[in-house]
Amino acid sequence: MKFDSRKSKETTKSTKTVQLRRIDLNLFWVFDAILQHGSVTRAAQALSITPSAVSHALSRLRQMIGDELFVPSSLGMEPTRHARELALAVQEGLENFQLALTAKPFVPAEADRCFRIAASDGITALVLPALVQRLVKSAPHVDIRVFPSNRIDVVRQLETGQVDLVIGWFGRLPDGMCRRTLYRDEEAIVVRVGHPLTHGKVTIEGLFEFPHAVVELTGTEENESDGFMSEDGVERRVWIERALVEFQDNDVNLVGRAAVCVPHFAAVAPLLQVTDMVATLPRRLALWLMAQTKVELLDLPYSAITVDVEMVWHQRANRDKGIQWLTQELVSSTADFT
Repeated sequence: MKFDSRKSKETTKSTKTVQLRRIDLNLFWVFDAILQHGSVTRAAQALSITPSAVSHALSRLRQMIGDELFVPSSLGMEPTRHARELALAVQEGLENFQLALTAKPFVPAEADRCFRIAASDGITALVLPALVQRLVKSAPHVDIRVFPSNRIDVVRQLETGQVDLVIGWFGRLPDGMCRRTLYRDEEAIVVRVGHPLTHGKVTIEGLFEFPHAVVELTGTEENESDGFMSEDGVERRVWIERALVEFQDNDVNLVGRAAVCVPHFAAVAPLLQVTDMVATLPRRLALWLMAQTKVELLDLPYSAITVDVEMVWHQRANRDKGIQWLTQELVSSTADFT
């Protein structure tokens, strides 16, 4: 008998189609709820159904997929390895269904929506005024909520949908993230008006004669020596203080002191105004502070490092017309920065 490979492929395809048609997609809403809440009871509350209905749905899903998916532990219902592998695809699939059913054209002038952005206070001070000035005219009913970016897992908040965009300095990012540079910046040294270092040529040795105020966005000292913090596929810059690390390490005669470490840029100017401390800041922010307070910039005694200030979003937002509109508004708001 001659084997008909074409017929075999058609039969296999037909079998797969029948299996997909027999799947109750509601089971995946249960899967996602247990994944998010780690509990059958809390998943039931989120879905407004009974715990027994959730347990029954989970049993059906286990049988259909051939895996336990979730196992009881002291921390709740822990996903199995296979469940974790399925998680992102299931979440994106549910979001696609939801978007297909509810998506409407995004019209800025008519939109009534709140966007959530994570950023440092320094970036917020520079970027937000120009953005809001544009939105007042083009999208008067759109609201902006800014959250601190000093959380270590800030990029992970994009995956869970807690924020729409994160703005900051990044190196490596995990899969599924998109990025775009808003503007470039470089380091600058700031002191109070009348500081001893303002009366002559600034040298590296001179910088080490004074205590430093360091902005460390995560509020932790457990970072790489280049100012980048790496964790779970995310690499982001949390400080740009070079002098105390780079030059001290290269010259045993230079011993510096980080007298104060703070997680916010807003704390720097008040510290500088009442002490002889030295601070390294992004240059654009330093210039902004000069216009607001009594501080001044010093000439760097070394070549400045430059950083790309980027906005990062999850790839699923590429299907969200509102977020894509917002990213373009941010680009336009910072166009004068280049």
